[in-house]
Amino acid sequence: FGVVAGDLIVLIEEEEHPLLKRDGVNLYYDLFISFADAALGATVEIPLVASKAQVKIEPGTQGGKIIRLKGKGLREVNGYGTGDLLVNINVWTPQKLSDEERKTLENLRESPNFQPQPSTRDKSFFQRVREMFSS
Repeated sequence: FGVVAGDLIVLIEEEEHPLLKRDGVNLYYDLFISFADAALGATVEIPLVASKAQVKIEPGTQGGKIIRLKGKGLREVNGYGTGDLLVNINVWTPQKLSDEERKTLENLRESPNFQPQPSTRDKSFFQRVREMFSS
């Protein structure tokens, strides 16, 4: 966009970040983690505009969870605030398995702990989207 000040025109060109998507002052990042990291928990590195941040993934994290990093987005043009970075958790499912991996997963499939058991704390996609836009 351009800014006109008297006879001076200043053009500002925005460069797209290769990993972060922008929506106003908020940034969005899709994080892909393994099933093991989702189940056991992990610490992962998240890119920021000019640096990186360490984020703790809690054990039992479900795909579709959104982690909000307050103040890690872009500064407002008027300088009165900073947006957030919203990290969308995606649990990566392998597409090819070795015989040993397949056998392990088949054994786990029978375990009651590996059956979906959503609680009232687990939010639907629509509830998460509604919360994102209401805050």
